[in-house]
Amino acid sequence: MRAAAAWRALKKYAAKKPGAWEDHPWGETVFKVAKKVFVFLGQADSGYGITCKLPDSSEAAITMFSFAEPTGYGLGKSGWVTASFEPRDDVPVDLLKHWIDESYTAVAPRRPRRRR
Repeated sequence: MRAAAAWRALKKYAAKKPGAWEDHPWGETVFKVAKKVFVFLGQADSGYGITCKLPDSSEAAITMFSFAEPTGYGLGKSGWVTASFEPRDDVPVDLLKHWIDESYTAVAPRRPRRRR
């Protein structure tokens, strides 16, 4: 799937998580649960990427995939991983859905709050 279509699919996927809601801090599209970000999707018009908290698989992600790297601003030390794609790249949507699942599980409270 090309990057723009993947961005839309991942946005839809993240929105379906229990208690998830979309926000736009810093001009980015993010999804939160209980006021905590569990996925950054960036800005669709300035490149495509995704950032997730991967406490169990961050090391594997950054060593196995050339598109993945530890997230900047010191977040990489806490297991946050960023994947970046060009508009014509074939994006591994199924893999990134697993990353969203892992990130959501790491960030969400045991009992999700209601949507805003």
